[in-house]
Amino acid sequence: MKKRKIKEKIGWHPVMMYLLLSLIVIILSGILSWFNVQATYNQVSPITGEYNVTTEAVNSLFNLSGLKYIFTNTVSNFANFTVLSHLIIILLGIGVMEKSGFLKTIVTILTKKAKKTTVTFILILTCLISSIIGDLSYIIFIPLSALLFLYGKRSPILGMVASFAALTCGSSISILLTSVDSSLRTITILNSQILMGSYSVSPFAFILIMSISVILLAFLLTNITENIIAKRIPKYEFAVEDVEEEITLTKNKMRGLLLAGIVGIIYLIIFIYNIIPGLPFSGNLLDNHQILYIDKLFSYESFFSNGFVFIVAFFFILLGLSYGIGAKTINNNKDFIDSLGHSLNGIGKILVMIFAAATFISIFKQTNIGNVFTVAMANVIDNFSFRGLPLLLLLFIISIVTTLLLPSSVSKWTILATTVIPTLMKAGISPEFGQVIFRFGESVSLGLTPIFAYFIVYLAYLEKYNQNNKNISLFNAIKIQLPYTITTFTVFLILIILWYIIGLPLGFNAGVAL
Repeated sequence: MKKRKIKEKIGWHPVMMYLLLSLIVIILSGILSWFNVQATYNQVSPITGEYNVTTEAVNSLFNLSGLKYIFTNTVSNFANFTVLSHLIIILLGIGVMEKSGFLKTIVTILTKKAKKTTVTFILILTCLISSIIGDLSYIIFIPLSALLFLYGKRSPILGMVASFAALTCGSSISILLTSVDSSLRTITILNSQILMGSYSVSPFAFILIMSISVILLAFLLTNITENIIAKRIPKYEFAVEDVEEEITLTKNKMRGLLLAGIVGIIYLIIFIYNIIPGLPFSGNLLDNHQILYIDKLFSYESFFSNGFVFIVAFFFILLGLSYGIGAKTINNNKDFIDSLGHSLNGIGKILVMIFAAATFISIFKQTNIGNVFTVAMANVIDNFSFRGLPLLLLLFIISIVTTLLLPSSVSKWTILATTVIPTLMKAGISPEFGQVIFRFGESVSLGLTPIFAYFIVYLAYLEKYNQNNKNISLFNAIKIQLPYTITTFTVFLILIILWYIIGLPLGFNAGVAL
């Protein structure tokens, strides 16, 4: 009886759940492949502008070749897992800021007299609009939000939950055009020109509806965090010295902040100048072969895109090091090296979790189940003769569901747009509105799927700050996101209906009607 209680108390560790999910996917792929499960769709060729018939089929890993793939690629998949390399590099910078005392000092100064709700609102709003920097926002804001709340004498888990919710719910509602939006816009144009050869989509086609979405979500997600999630999060036990310690601005700390501010401003001026095109000796970080500015920033040949992780990490290191020198918390090269590894202390569990997640994600992608499912959902739209609002709501639901199995926006829209765009245009609805609804649906469910690569960062940091004997399970990590998901779903559903009925513009040169 005693052993049973202990077992129930410990529960399933996320690593075991990822390994179990991997086994289930392997077996499922064998079953689906045996039944020859596949789906066909028309893909637009970017060269000819014509449809090419493409067939997606389930790849079985429940055989000898599947086992060979798993055993020969597991190590390389883990080593090449983008989340791992980005996390380690960013943690180097955060470690210097944390160990030197820069983060604690600056957070205490900024939040000492601020209301808790105000701090939460600013964090959520910042996370909502941070999609401009892409997936790196998860690596930056999840660890920083934990420290923000920790130094503010609040549960770091609450800060992480709120930031992850804002990052996922705001992942597809950027006010400014992001690299992903640019790729989706290209796909939308290609599929629109099948019916209307000269059709084009403005880079600012979505600015109005996205701006309103960000503002609404910022207030609503803040309300959920403070009035619902804060009550569900277990009370965080602070060390006695952390509770009693009061930050006072000594001369050393003031000198450290001043030096960090000067160095930070100089670094930002140099950085910003090098991403501005057309000025003398400027634009060195851009890919000037591209036309749109966002593509110059984020193309595969852009120095900015390839080096952005290190650019941010080096900025953090400079801030922490400058403060440490000024405040005399970093006195020699040993102190500096120790601070670099500060945030990596105790990272062993996180690495194990990332390994299990990387293995599961690579296995799932190799089976091609997500692509086949998405094609099947696209065919649902084609088979139903819906028009008007029912068609838009069907697209919204399908975008939500397919994101659970295929989080990649570009891969998903490549499949869906070939059916969605012509169907909407024949119904008199603009392709731009179709892309907006697709993006809304993605934001609703992105935070609920463990297939999403950055879900593991959220899960790992929940485990890091967990003070209970029970493990942070996949189910609980998803469950705590549900209030945010339900709210986001409701907001977007209302906006879709209102925009359709009233016919408001989506942005510049874009409306609901074709």
